[in-house]
Amino acid sequence: MSAGAAAASDSVFAPWLARWALAPDGEPFSSLAGRLLPVRQAGAAAILKVSGEHEEIRGGALMEWWAGDGAARVLAREGDALLLERATGARSLAAMARGGEDDEATRILCAAGDRLHAPRAAAPPATLVPLETWFGQLWPTAEAHGGLYAKSAAAARALLDDPREVGVVHGDLHHGNVLDFGARGWLAIDPKGLIGERSYDYPHIVMNPDVETAAAPGRLARRVQVISQAARVEPRRLLQWIVAYAGLSASWTLSDGRDPWRALAIGEIAAAELGA
Repeated sequence: MSAGAAAASDSVFAPWLARWALAPDGEPFSSLAGRLLPVRQAGAAAILKVSGEHEEIRGGALMEWWAGDGAARVLAREGDALLLERATGARSLAAMARGGEDDEATRILCAAGDRLHAPRAAAPPATLVPLETWFGQLWPTAEAHGGLYAKSAAAARALLDDPREVGVVHGDLHHGNVLDFGARGWLAIDPKGLIGERSYDYPHIVMNPDVETAAAPGRLARRVQVISQAARVEPRRLLQWIVAYAGLSASWTLSDGRDPWRALAIGEIAAAELGA
């Protein structure tokens, strides 16, 4: 059976292929939260994503609100299905970061954040999750384990109690979630759908695309310098957000039964910079 025939017979995709007149254009694959299939609609490249996760549905609503400005266009959305324009450009921010163009990749990500954070005429979706709620996993983890988790909780508490420039936040703005859309430029995908201080988006840049890149000697300090200039965030506050997010990320990893050493390692570098 061909890939297209297999996808067409897949009960996850079949209803949407028929409803939206889609032709399979590659092998289906899975993400952490759903099933995806490259498709074409009237000849145009698109991606069909099917997920019943609340986070994915909330993210789809936010992408629809962005209306293609800074994010991939939503071509159709219904229930647990989302149809997006597909990135077909050859460039990769992760490859740039690993290949000597980290400053440029960082500035591209900051510019993407600027577009996403810009105010819109319409009210944002009512389903956005406040950062206070988003950080919920950190507090019990810090109490149980101390160490960097405690430092992260203290930083997060101070930031959340004194929010600045509050608005819509992508929530996972990193090298794998800002893609090359050719003539349309660099556009975001896979938002978490949050509301809070915009500066929360920037620690995700610092901790990606992998720990070897992010924790290379001098890399975090350089990224803080570039982001503070490109995104207009005070360096000390950015370091506080990095420490806060590192602990949150590690607490999620720990709750999944995995070793959180990567996030903790980067968090310790940020904490040392903050102390210095």
